[in-house]
Amino acid sequence: MLRLNINGKDYDVDVEPETPLLWAIRENVGLTGTKYGCGIAQCGACTVHVDGVATRSCSFPVSGAVNTKITTIEGLAQNGILHKVQKAWIEHDVAQCGYCQPGQIMAAVALVRKVQREGRAITEADLDTIRNVCRCGTYPRIRDAIKAGAQRM
Repeated sequence: MLRLNINGKDYDVDVEPETPLLWAIRENVGLTGTKYGCGIAQCGACTVHVDGVATRSCSFPVSGAVNTKITTIEGLAQNGILHKVQKAWIEHDVAQCGYCQPGQIMAAVALVRKVQREGRAITEADLDTIRNVCRCGTYPRIRDAIKAGAQRM
C-alpha cells in the first residue's frame, strides 16, 4: 500500500511500486482527466505536476510520487474557479477533439509558473519547450492561449 497526495487529498493505493503513476491516478483513485496516449512518455497526454514539475505520468513510477504533491487537471481549478490558463484555453477555442488538452494545459501551467519565478515574460523559445502532441494540430491556438494565460498571472 502506497500513500499519494493528489490534489491536496491523501489516497492509499494498492499497487506495485513500479506501476506507472498514470494508472494509479486513473484506476485506483478514479481521476480520469489524465489521459493515456503513448505509454512511453512521448506524447504528453498523461502530464501531471509532481511537486510543481510537469511529469509524464505514464512512465513515472508510483514509488517516485510517494511524499510528493501531485496535481492533476482536476486539481488545477481552485474553489470552482478555473485557472487563468484554463480560461485562456476556452477563450482561444483551443480544443478540437480535446483528448490531449489536460496534458497540454498541465504542461503550459508548469511552464508559465517557471517563467514567472524567473521574473520574466514568456518567449517563443519557451513555448517551443512544450513537446506535447496534438493530433488535431491546434498548436497556434495552444501557443496563443499560453501567452494569454501567462499575461493574466
